[in-house]
Amino acid sequence: MADAEQITAGATKQAVAASTFRLSEGAAKRITVMLASEVGNSFFRVAVNGGGCSGFQYEFSIDTQRQADDLTFTSHGVEVVIDEMSLELVDNAELDYVQDLMGSYFAVTNPNATASCGCGTSFSI
Repeated sequence: MADAEQITAGATKQAVAASTFRLSEGAAKRITVMLASEVGNSFFRVAVNGGGCSGFQYEFSIDTQRQADDLTFTSHGVEVVIDEMSLELVDNAELDYVQDLMGSYFAVTNPNATASCGCGTSFSI
C-alpha cells in the first residue's frame, strides 16, 4: 500500500488486509495536537456504535489499551486504531477535521453509508 495508507495487521487479520481507512491532512494534524498532551502510549481510536438518529454513530476517543481485534492504520504519519467490527462499517472511509462557522469537529466521509443525520455523527447502511 502507499505510505499514506498502511495497515498493521497480524497473520490472523488477513481477511481485512485489503481494507482501508484514511485521514485527511487536517485530521492528522488535529490528532497530532491532541495526542501531544496525552501521556504514555496513547492513540486515537475510531469506533462505530449502535445508536444515533440513523442507526449507527461514530465515536472518536483517545485510548491506551489495544484489543485483540484492533487494526492500526497509518495516514500522514498518524496512527488510528479501529476494531475489526467497526472497520466493516467504515471501510474505505476518510476522517477529516472541519473548521467552519458551526465550529470544529471530526467528519467522516463514508461510502458505505446510505443515509446520515444532519449533524453528521450518525449514519445508516
